Amino acid sequence: MHWLSRLLVVFIVCLTAVALPAVPAQALCVPYDIELYPSSGVPGIEVTVYGHDFHEDTLVDIYYAGTGEDDRVATVRTDDDGDFTTTFTVPESCKGPYRVLADIGYVEVDAYFTVKPGLTVSPEKGPVGTTVTVEGRGFAKNEEGIELRYYPNGSYETVKSNIRASAKGSWETSFQIPSSTRGEHKLEAEGSVSQLYEVEDATFKVTPEISTDKPSGSVGESITMTGSRFAANEKDIQILFDGEAVVTDIRADDEGNWEENFEVPEMPTGEYSVTAEGERTQDISELSFEIEPDIVLYPGEGHVGMNLTVTGRGFAANEDVVITYDDSQVATATTNDQGSFSGVSFLVPGGIHGAHQVTAGYAADNAASAIFAMESGPPDVPELISPPDGGRVGLRGKVTPTFEWSEVSDDSGVYYSLQIATSANFTASSVIVSVTDVIEASYTMTEALPYGTYYWIVQAVDGAENESVWTTAYSIRVGLLPLWGFIAAIVAIVVLLVALIRFLLKRRIYYY
Repeated sequence: MHWLSRLLVVFIVCLTAVALPAVPAQALCVPYDIELYPSSGVPGIEVTVYGHDFHEDTLVDIYYAGTGEDDRVATVRTDDDGDFTTTFTVPESCKGPYRVLADIGYVEVDAYFTVKPGLTVSPEKGPVGTTVTVEGRGFAKNEEGIELRYYPNGSYETVKSNIRASAKGSWETSFQIPSSTRGEHKLEAEGSVSQLYEVEDATFKVTPEISTDKPSGSVGESITMTGSRFAANEKDIQILFDGEAVVTDIRADDEGNWEENFEVPEMPTGEYSVTAEGERTQDISELSFEIEPDIVLYPGEGHVGMNLTVTGRGFAANEDVVITYDDSQVATATTNDQGSFSGVSFLVPGGIHGAHQVTAGYAADNAASAIFAMESGPPDVPELISPPDGGRVGLRGKVTPTFEWSEVSDDSGVYYSLQIATSANFTASSVIVSVTDVIEASYTMTEALPYGTYYWIVQAVDGAENESVWTTAYSIRVGLLPLWGFIAAIVAIVVLLVALIRFLLKRRIYYY
């Protein structure tokens, strides 16, 4: 029987030894502890984990369980007292409790974080008309029938409906802020599972609004700015261009609205911020305004050979600028610190009347153009002088007459065109001589004209290619007789002379 009692003791000890490993480790050791702050909230917020009474200089892995992904969200080392502090961002997850573990390899300590549904809005402020994106997080898995509400003036408007959450309780939608009063406005949502009181609201702040009639312009150009939702009758409002006041002492009406013009200041090309502020209104979004290069011509119209002056503003600072006239370089300039140049002149080259493009720039995207209007008035009509109308030149054909007409003057300079034809109608087939670019008020034929009747006209053309009307045609006869007639006349004269001589000789013989 003695051996039976010993066997019973051994059996009891074995049972005790087998049972010990099943007891939680923290029940056999000094209890570790973690705290979460906050302990509940919307996915995306940052949670701080405080650990106490761990072993010193020990690595601790923090896990956010139940997300279905790699659950570790942080790793931290304890200090000399066995304490630690770390943070993690709550991952995308559905509403409900989630276990947060602190694991040192052989011991796990947990706490619970409760996911609540909530909203975020981006951007969080702006003028009426701003397109915002609202994100819902922490709703129930695949929750349906979610409705988004916005409070513009005390009561709500449903801005989106029939929204469905994802398998992780998330959704996203966008809308434009409707007409609202200035200040903060609530956004709320509810669904088939998540109730209004459970959902953390978001707010959007409607700010005063400014706008300009143009997003870009040149130096000196007048721009109109409009302000709305400022304080009623607010005074000392000023417009700021690149941080500097360009207009002051603006006053809003009793509804907080105002309108004012400002001139684009002299500055180099580029994008600048434009805004406004008043005594009580400071939180205003900035607008972007682009200064573009611009040139001015003086005069804007004229004639060939005149002096044309170019002034430029809004170019890059301290840069060389090439000036072209109809794509031909005519001058260069260098801008100052404000991107401006002035007093650059050149003589207007010859060219056809009408519009001609003058361009100044240093690259394709940094150039400005203006139009110079070339005069389009025709010169006076010349008067034909010699040969006179119906006049005759030469006794026979093969002569090279000189044609003369009155001089015509024009600011753009003048040259002449001459046509000679065998018909007074100057048909294409009848024109036998056509010369242009005659500088003097006369022209001598280089090839002889045969016997016959001819007609001639003259036209004045200026340096801008403006043409006068043609003169009235004059006629001329070249030669007294044609060659055969001239020969026949000579023969006849010779015959007559011979007959006369014979007659005289016979008469002399008779008297003797």
